[in-house]
Amino acid sequence: MIRSLIFRTATRLLVGMILVFSVYLLLRGHNAPGGGFSGALVAGTGFAMYTMADGEKSVRRALRMDPRRLIVFGLGLALAAGVVPVLAGNPFLTGIWWTVTIFKELTVRVGTPFIFDLGVFAVVLGTILTLILALEADLEEN
Repeated sequence: MIRSLIFRTATRLLVGMILVFSVYLLLRGHNAPGGGFSGALVAGTGFAMYTMADGEKSVRRALRMDPRRLIVFGLGLALAAGVVPVLAGNPFLTGIWWTVTIFKELTVRVGTPFIFDLGVFAVVLGTILTLILALEADLEEN
């Protein structure tokens, strides 16, 4: 843990913006460069800064769940994105899209590529968090 007041203050300001940018990368990923992997790497950077500033226990309290559950959830989403087309009579991981109407006027197209990206995001972020928190816990013990 870094005990610098400047670093802790800057981290509190930056982590929110970093996480919002990671969601932006996730959402634009299946249409342009970005996606689940790059979005999760950026989110992992934000959590790494938060861990360095406030310590492993503070990050675990903020997460409210074990990062390994995030990995399992992501694998399930990625598998579901591949199985849904099979159930519709298409090959595994074929893209299928649905049009969802929100608030009677806003229509959004949601598809299996986005579900797959969410799964990749969860797996990568869960893996990064597991590694970061394990390393920080080891450092705090020594």
